[in-house]
Amino acid sequence: MAVLKNKLGITDQTELNREEERISKANAKRLYDSGDISKIEIGTFAGLKQIHKYLFGDIYDFAGSIRDVNISKGNFRFAPLMYLEHSLAYIDKMPQSTFDEIIEKYIEMNVAHPFREGNGRSMRIWLDLILKNELFKVIDWNMVDKNDYLSAMERSPIKDIEIKVLLKNALTEKINDRELFMKGIDVSYYYEGYSEFKTEEL
Repeated sequence: MAVLKNKLGITDQTELNREEERISKANAKRLYDSGDISKIEIGTFAGLKQIHKYLFGDIYDFAGSIRDVNISKGNFRFAPLMYLEHSLAYIDKMPQSTFDEIIEKYIEMNVAHPFREGNGRSMRIWLDLILKNELFKVIDWNMVDKNDYLSAMERSPIKDIEIKVLLKNALTEKINDRELFMKGIDVSYYYEGYSEFKTEEL
C-alpha cells in the first residue's frame, strides 16, 4: 500500500504513523488547553471538519476536506463517493437531543467516513462534544474495551443496540475533566493501533 502523501515528506509507513500520532496528539492537547474546543460547531459536518483540520492539518493537505476516493476497512465499505455529500447533508439534519439519537447520528457519520484518514479519532471528539452539549455527559473511553468497541461499531449499521449499551455504560458527568479528555485521546488512538506517545506528555 502506498504511503499517504504528507506535508512531512515521509515515505516510510512506520515513520509516518509515529509522526502522525505525535503531532496530532499534541494538537488534540492544544485543542483542549487553548480553549479552541469551545469554538467547534456542535453536531455538524462543519464541526467535524474543524476537528479534523486541527488534528491533522500539519500532516496532510487533505485535512478537513472530503475524501476523493472510495474507502473500506476489512469487509466494511464506507459510503460511496457519489453519495457522500448527500449523506453528510442528511446527517447534519439528524436530531441529537437524546442519547439514542446522538449515537444514531454518530453511527451514520462513521458509515460516511468523510475523510481519507483520521475519521475515528476526529469523530470520537465530535461525539463527546455533542453528548456534553446536549446531555451534560461524556464517555469515559477507558471503560470501553477496544475489541468490544470495534466489533460493535462494525455491526452498528445493521444492529445498533450493542454500541448503545457499550457507550451508555461508560457515560460520566465529568464533562470538564482535563485528565479524562487526555486519557480519552490515548484510548481513541489505541483503538486505531497508535500507542507510542501519551497525550499528556507531548
